[in-house]
Amino acid sequence: MGNSALKAHLETAQKTGVFQLTGKGLTEFPEDLQKLTSNLRTIDLSNNKIELLPPLIGKFSFLKSLGLNNNKLTALPEELCKLKKLETLHLNGNHLRQLPAAFGQLTALKTLSLSGNQLRTVPTQLCGLRHLDVVDLSKNQIQNVPDTVGELQAIELNLNQNQISQISVQISHCPRLKVLRLEENCLELSMLPQSILSDSQISLLAVEGNLFEIKKLRELEGYDKYMERFTATKKKFA
Repeated sequence: MGNSALKAHLETAQKTGVFQLTGKGLTEFPEDLQKLTSNLRTIDLSNNKIELLPPLIGKFSFLKSLGLNNNKLTALPEELCKLKKLETLHLNGNHLRQLPAAFGQLTALKTLSLSGNQLRTVPTQLCGLRHLDVVDLSKNQIQNVPDTVGELQAIELNLNQNQISQISVQISHCPRLKVLRLEENCLELSMLPQSILSDSQISLLAVEGNLFEIKKLRELEGYDKYMERFTATKKKFA
């Protein structure tokens, strides 16, 4: 893409606070964006070939939304964690194995999408985020859900299409968790904590495509309690 085209995009972004440049084959984060660190509220660079996010990302202190779906990122810089106003972060379809240690400093974060990466565990950094509503960790390589998950504040947690065979009973202690998606994993029925049914806030549990028949779920203790929550929620959204 020529300089004049980029310049036009930059001029528009200066007025609108939105910089969107998707599917242009970009191999790096546009350095020229640093002229707009105080303007930009939204950056969307999805469907490019960006391999590295430069440390200057930490200077966009007013950024609310960052989209980097379908790039070639293998790691994220610690500087990303300085974005105190960031509410939405889309990183689907990259090659990420872990999150920066300071990721818990993204205190405004509400929506986090990390589908289709190479994560092997549910990142513990997510548990400190108080405003997190939706976390998408589908299509990764997660094998177990650790005890720390009990502190997760999310309302919806998507773990579809992983390799999960073990889930900590602590998941039923998540204070706000209403939707738990565990489709197409490696769960035996005996490995599904019954407290999810009998003693949690979860009102939608999606477990199709595991190592048990769905109708067996109905035989578990606590299933009636779960159905009460499920029905009540359904009525609310009907």
